[in-house]
Amino acid sequence: MQTIFKSSAAALAASLAFIGSAQASALEQFKSFVSSTQSARGEFTQRQVKKTGATKPGDTSSGTFVFARPGKFIWTYTKPYDQLLQADGEQLFIYDKDLNQVTVRKLGDALGSSPAAILFGSNDLEKNFTLAEAGSRDGMEWLNATPKAKDSQFQQISIGLKNGTPAAMELKDSFGQTSQLAFPKFEKNPSLGPTQFKFEVPKGADVFKN
Repeated sequence: MQTIFKSSAAALAASLAFIGSAQASALEQFKSFVSSTQSARGEFTQRQVKKTGATKPGDTSSGTFVFARPGKFIWTYTKPYDQLLQADGEQLFIYDKDLNQVTVRKLGDALGSSPAAILFGSNDLEKNFTLAEAGSRDGMEWLNATPKAKDSQFQQISIGLKNGTPAAMELKDSFGQTSQLAFPKFEKNPSLGPTQFKFEVPKGADVFKN
């Protein structure tokens, strides 16, 4: 960064030390986010990265989300295809628009050590995850969340935080693939209606219960 004044090496070092101490760590930002955010809505993009690091055009998707703790959310894929994942706190509904098909599952402990628990679950995240600082990258402070459950399909979940809000997530599964999510829009604690998360089965849709 250019300035009109020349600073001595000592002054520069002191200023950098001050900036570093003023910047909240990823863990501090994350705990503050969890405790202060009961609901949110926004937009996301998602990219699937193969073990080799390659991607294909069909591996990128985008959509919108809204959630309220604990366990209520609507995660909507709009591109490249329409799909809806919606939970009302008790059940999870997966709606495939092209097939006009709804799959219903009990939510139960399904959130547990899944990525959804990071954003949508209870505040007791350290019950299911081991949290650790992961340094700075791409203008964000990163936090690693490792599931404690041995049967989790994810090896590690990384959260990138900026200004106290999740700006990105990386999900590494047991097959060596990584899903990268970015949140270009993230509104905390919006006003939500009482029936926001009530799922209505689309007309004529086939319903399957698991």
